[in-house]
Amino acid sequence: MEQYFIGLMLSSGANSESGIAVLDKNNEIILVTKLFSMQDIQHFFENFSSLKNSQICISLPWDNSMLNGKWRILSKPYQLVTSNEKFQNIDNWTQRFSNRGCEYFNSLIEQGIKINRFELYLTRQALGLASCFKERSPADCKSLQNALKIKYGFSSLMQNMMPMAHLEALVGAVLAKSISEKTQSEKLFDFNGISVIRG
Repeated sequence: MEQYFIGLMLSSGANSESGIAVLDKNNEIILVTKLFSMQDIQHFFENFSSLKNSQICISLPWDNSMLNGKWRILSKPYQLVTSNEKFQNIDNWTQRFSNRGCEYFNSLIEQGIKINRFELYLTRQALGLASCFKERSPADCKSLQNALKIKYGFSSLMQNMMPMAHLEALVGAVLAKSISEKTQSEKLFDFNGISVIRG
């Protein structure tokens, strides 16, 4: 059985922070930190000594390429793409998720590392961590922090509000731990050869 459970909240680019969290088998938080570039992420995994004894869950970041306006970024996940045969995929408009880091993660799988992907908001619903507040708002952040503290017993979480990337990485680590403890998890689909798990 795995000894460590790693959650990586992967951002869509190096200009925004990616969160990483590590839990041990006793449900203690070992590490919570921020990373930015793919080189930072590769450096972390290459220097984590117990990678073979770990279960890893990596989020699917939204693909924000080609978008230059808040309304376009917010509307992309909700556009109908299969209702019209004449729909033109200009600038890869239908690509919902970013391919960032996929080659590196596939190379880790080839080395025998256990990796799954997850879609953050579906996972929050499955784990009972969803809130009624606007996504990534201060109220949503505080709600998620309190839910993690109460439901999963993370008493070491600070009282001050943590960055959302840290909390979302903890959701990934919790999912990794639940995958390891369960014999079967709900698989949604494959993304670039890696299973996307709901939990």
